[in-house]
Amino acid sequence: MLILSGGTGTPKLLQGLKELLDNFTVLVNTGEDLWLNNLYVSPDVDTVLYTLSDLINEETWYGVRGDTFHTHEQLKKLGVDEFLRIGDKDRALKIQKTLLLNRGYKLSEAIEIQRKALGVKYKVLPMTDDRVETKILANIDGRKELLKFHDFWIKRKGEVEVLDVIYENSLYAKPPEEFYKLSFDKVIIGPSNPITSIFPILSIEDIKKELMKKKVLAVSPFIGSSPISGPAGKLMKAKGYESSAVGVYQCYKDFLDILVIDEKDKELAREIGCEVYTTNILMKSLEDKIRLAKEILELL
Repeated sequence: MLILSGGTGTPKLLQGLKELLDNFTVLVNTGEDLWLNNLYVSPDVDTVLYTLSDLINEETWYGVRGDTFHTHEQLKKLGVDEFLRIGDKDRALKIQKTLLLNRGYKLSEAIEIQRKALGVKYKVLPMTDDRVETKILANIDGRKELLKFHDFWIKRKGEVEVLDVIYENSLYAKPPEEFYKLSFDKVIIGPSNPITSIFPILSIEDIKKELMKKKVLAVSPFIGSSPISGPAGKLMKAKGYESSAVGVYQCYKDFLDILVIDEKDKELAREIGCEVYTTNILMKSLEDKIRLAKEILELL
């Protein structure tokens, strides 16, 4: 089983799946990775690692539950511009990843070391060991400007007109070597933002080609025209897709076999050209996550 994941919606589903499965591989978006003051930050990868090791801060879906922020606050006092609020335990993981990368390890190799250290039994792979960066083409004061994702979402709070989303360098990127060694026949695309969490993964040609050969199920991150979280609606529109479960189908229609949508959207099923399953897709409790995971596994 292969699961494609970003950093918010899909990790909730992972919590349910890990209660039911002993083995799966998570292929994680790295389009939002960045260097911050010489620290390598891989937000979606770290969220998946923390989720699978039961350390995740479920209030933010970023960082470690109960973490402190002494280093971050001291850096601010010293005048260091650190626009991401990084906890002390979380920073330790990022420091180790940075040290490994600087010593010549591939990103996938660094993640494998950290996966084992955190006691995670499930395989976690970055979408690539190459540098692929998601950038937002925005209209700012009447001129076009290409923004790094965190400039768009953290610094500007997503409050700009989005013209397009670009996956820089994806044409030249390859998945990590471990991806080619995987044996799987089913794929779950979790309820992550299609444009900035899943499309960066799919922008790597060898990954998309492999999905064409498999049975693929996706979970919609929309209820009605509203995303469950994040800026998915604005970004879907910028890429020419409807902000709804129908738009999610349009994103994945080249290879999608089953789309799971919310029961409130059941009337949209007739507009979707693959098998549709309706259920409650909101995951507010662990029971919700296990129930949805169980329904997905039965469908597959």
